[in-house]
Amino acid sequence: MVKERTFNVFATALCALCAMPVFADGVSAISPDGRNEIRLYARPLAYEVFRDGVTVAAKSEIGMTVDGSRMGGTDAADRVHPAVTTGRRNGVADAPVYKKSKVDLTANETFADFGKWGVRLVARNDGVAYRFETKMPGKIRVESEKADLRTPAADARCWGMLTRMFGCEEAVPFSSRWGEIDLSKTMLYLPFAYEAGGKYVLVAESDVCGYPIWNFGSRAGDTMHAKFAGAPKRTRKSGAGISVLEHESFLVETDGTRTFPWRVFVLADVPVKFCEADILWALAPAQEKGADFSWVRPGKVAWDWWNGFDNGRKCDTKGYERFVDFAAAHGLEYVVLDWYGYELRFGFNIWKPCPAVDVDHLVKYAKERGVGLWHWLAFHQVYGDEERVVARFAKQGIKGFKVDFLDRGDADVTAFEEKFAAVCAKYRMQVEYHGEHRPTGLQRRYPNVLNYEGIHGQEWMLPGLSRGDERGMMFSDVAACYLRMSAGPMDYTPGAMLNHGIGSGFRGSRMTPGTFGTRCRQMAQVALYEATLQMLCDSPTNYEKNMECFSFMAKIPTVWKSVVGLAGSPDTMFVAARETRDGAWYAGGITTIEARDCELDTSFLGGGEWKAEIFRDAGDAKEDAQKYVHETRKVKAGEHLPFHMAPGGGFVIRFSK
Repeated sequence: MVKERTFNVFATALCALCAMPVFADGVSAISPDGRNEIRLYARPLAYEVFRDGVTVAAKSEIGMTVDGSRMGGTDAADRVHPAVTTGRRNGVADAPVYKKSKVDLTANETFADFGKWGVRLVARNDGVAYRFETKMPGKIRVESEKADLRTPAADARCWGMLTRMFGCEEAVPFSSRWGEIDLSKTMLYLPFAYEAGGKYVLVAESDVCGYPIWNFGSRAGDTMHAKFAGAPKRTRKSGAGISVLEHESFLVETDGTRTFPWRVFVLADVPVKFCEADILWALAPAQEKGADFSWVRPGKVAWDWWNGFDNGRKCDTKGYERFVDFAAAHGLEYVVLDWYGYELRFGFNIWKPCPAVDVDHLVKYAKERGVGLWHWLAFHQVYGDEERVVARFAKQGIKGFKVDFLDRGDADVTAFEEKFAAVCAKYRMQVEYHGEHRPTGLQRRYPNVLNYEGIHGQEWMLPGLSRGDERGMMFSDVAACYLRMSAGPMDYTPGAMLNHGIGSGFRGSRMTPGTFGTRCRQMAQVALYEATLQMLCDSPTNYEKNMECFSFMAKIPTVWKSVVGLAGSPDTMFVAARETRDGAWYAGGITTIEARDCELDTSFLGGGEWKAEIFRDAGDAKEDAQKYVHETRKVKAGEHLPFHMAPGGGFVIRFSK
């Protein structure tokens, strides 16, 4: 259960500015450390973001059109002289299912009240944000939202992802200049990062429920314009999902009194510090008072789908017993019945058991061995029937659902995600959303939501699925640490044992899948990638042939005490350290397609002498990507450890007292 100690939240108003000329000069929220500022202007309504006095988001217009009236426009209904109040959030939240065990909630707030609506600003030491709030009777129709983003410089370096569809974010990221981004035939989706005046900005959002996700769909000069999916007008079942055939001209019909999503700007001096930010989690709604999630159990999964059901083993009850036995023997918490769902995916009737797989027997078999079973479900199998589906499988003893093929970003699907999480919580069931957009903070209110996809993950290494060559995959792996992972946990599925060098021409088969890059890269990803439900992709057979590496990965936690970004950029490498909740540390690094040297500064250890168990690329790992060096040595905190990463390489270390 999350326990929060919060004091003076929404403090007594310190000021009420009633003269329009004062507001015209802008009202601000400034972070407690004084470094970050978000400023709001009127006529036109716009925001501006600063770090250390440097403009990192130039004045950008915002607004909403509700029931024909533009909030921030010139309607007589708008209050010309908004009342402005300021306040402070204090306190620390316990976070048992997160990348940190505690989250500092300290922030300064400013609220500009225009009467029926207002804009709230918040500033933390890790970033700033704004959102709209409305106080209107009954239901309202949100016809559009203006949420522009304007950069201070056209040559700003930036990193992001482009897509032609709402909600399924599995493309290879790009690295370019702001002025080179072409949105004529595609959309830019979040998180999106860029450099401005020597500072770094990550654009994201939090608290999205019953509202479409934020994308950028067009640009004019140095300004990007938001694009949102309209409310679904006509839909149909399509494969395992529910496709939208036609959108409404409005975004959503919703309650007139509500808060809208936070538009978030994570701010840092170097991009590797994005991984330390908590603003998305901190701004998301907290658990309801009295909620109990002590039963939630993060962990690792012996997974069947990626490895062709143990490299071609028959998909039946005995085959799944093999996965359960393997998980039990090595301390893995779960097995997902994924291939079982895949085999019968498009015609699968969840109310009629498959005769080849005795799920009732497997639930009992797994429980006796301390392993929980998860069930794959297609979106169309559960949408609109949430309570009945969850109750049926909870009674059977299933521990969670992997819901797949959502593939949308409209208000209807984000409302479903919260509704389904709530129903699952009622029955003490856990959730992973697959075929899905990035997380937007839902896992704070519902810690039973353990993972999301929304990433160009390792499944794209399978024959017939690959997008781009090994260069794109190696870059994507690194860039994800700065982009997608900043939004929350991601189902990348690391841990492959059949590793192939850059330029090897590897293609593989469905029963013998493998990866580009080195063995140590795969091991490092298990420690570096945030995933409270971590699926280890390879087969029991391949892991049993490589127990030295697998045993190390099997012990890596999926929740942490703290995280420290150490070195790198989206174009080069990612090096970070995570502290376990029992006082050990894991540190690691991965590089792009280029070989790279890294010097690991171990000051994060604090002090004293530590035992370091190290896996690093062997000297000939460029030629044979499965080659590695496993060594143990003593390290004094603050010592600098040199590493050479082969092309597509990496290293990983466990430090213990």
